[in-house]
Amino acid sequence: EIIQQGGLKELKIIIKADVRGSAEAIKEALEKLSTTDVKLNVIHTGTGAIVDTDVMLASASNALIVGFHVRANPRTLTLAEKEKVQIKYYSIIYDVVNEIKAAMEGMLEPDKVESIIGNVEIRDSFKISKVGSIAGCMVKSGKITKSSSVRIIHDGVIVFDGKLKSLKRVKDDASEVLTGFECGILFDGYNDFAVGDEIEVYEISSIARKL
Repeated sequence: EIIQQGGLKELKIIIKADVRGSAEAIKEALEKLSTTDVKLNVIHTGTGAIVDTDVMLASASNALIVGFHVRANPRTLTLAEKEKVQIKYYSIIYDVVNEIKAAMEGMLEPDKVESIIGNVEIRDSFKISKVGSIAGCMVKSGKITKSSSVRIIHDGVIVFDGKLKSLKRVKDDASEVLTGFECGILFDGYNDFAVGDEIEVYEISSIARKL
């Protein structure tokens, strides 16, 4: 059902209803759901049962069939299964609009939200052969976790933005280290930090977008 053209996603729909007034009302309500991110395109409306030609049109144009107070006969249902065409039955216009809106929201890329969870200071540096440079650090606020992302800030400039290879508390591996504790950090692919550099610890979470 989902066609992507450039950045715009499109949901195509065929509406079959018991009476012309219902088909038009549903068409109007659904077309209002179009946004700059997802376009809703009603490619055909009609009255009466859902028939083979509706299924073939849906298959050719990658559309979803909405049946309002109408049904498809068994032969047409078999054809729809074969052609992988989705038919949805409704009896309340409000339900049509809500479900199609939810389908469109599912097509949107989630918003990424960043939150800073800790601030760490590099106080020491140890070179270990075959391993790299370990930063001896103090967690000044919040926390640092093994899975979080980090930015190293040197004189106000971000010099590294990436992940940790290892996080140690004393000599043991740690999953997280909290405010006021020291830790040893090995960065993934970065050794050029300096004593006094700051580490900004952050996490990125996905939030589902609404239309």
